Amino acid sequence: MDQLEPDTLLAAYAEGYFPMCDPTNGQIDWYNPDPRCVLPLDGLKISSSLARRVRSNRFQVLTDTHFEEVIRACGARRVGQEDSWIDERFIQAYGELHRRGLAHSVETWRDGQLVGGLYGVRLGRVFMGESMFSRPEQGGTDASKVALVWLVHHLRRIGAAVLDVQFISDHMATLGAIEIPREQYLRALVAGRDQPLSWGDWPEEVDPSSLGEPGHA
Repeated sequence: MDQLEPDTLLAAYAEGYFPMCDPTNGQIDWYNPDPRCVLPLDGLKISSSLARRVRSNRFQVLTDTHFEEVIRACGARRVGQEDSWIDERFIQAYGELHRRGLAHSVETWRDGQLVGGLYGVRLGRVFMGESMFSRPEQGGTDASKVALVWLVHHLRRIGAAVLDVQFISDHMATLGAIEIPREQYLRALVAGRDQPLSWGDWPEEVDPSSLGEPGHA
């Protein structure tokens, strides 16, 4: 059985598992970490500099217009980093989830160029963030963070319950991500995964002051 066949992926996500590829040998491994990292939808921390970027007209933020380009950008090798865990198998598999309306991209554009974004999988009222990227060399400084702010705003307005970000990192911690016990995450997942939720219309603007706690300058 293809480990990344869409129905296999969805069944795994419904039980708290997600796949990553070992770039050294191409093996697909499955993870269900304990603790689990989530970003509380009422706990996003927005620095004053990020708030200014969100309020400015520097970026246009859209959803689901260039999903494949976003996932390929997330999978591109970055300077000083190891090979990505996102290979062509993931691009094709998540592209199929996107065509089914179950995977979404948030895209940050500047002057007609894609300069940042993120993608993830949606099961009912639970959104599993997979990866994000920025292209500061193209004017996309903080572009992935801006995409995340818009995502949180959208998830709140459509009634989502959980934003799963899988593993903690310094980057995500500065934005308000926290670790919770796996059992607590699984309870929230079970409570929300089967509740119907439409992705809905994308917002035209975001007020960062309405989204959570102020972060550092």
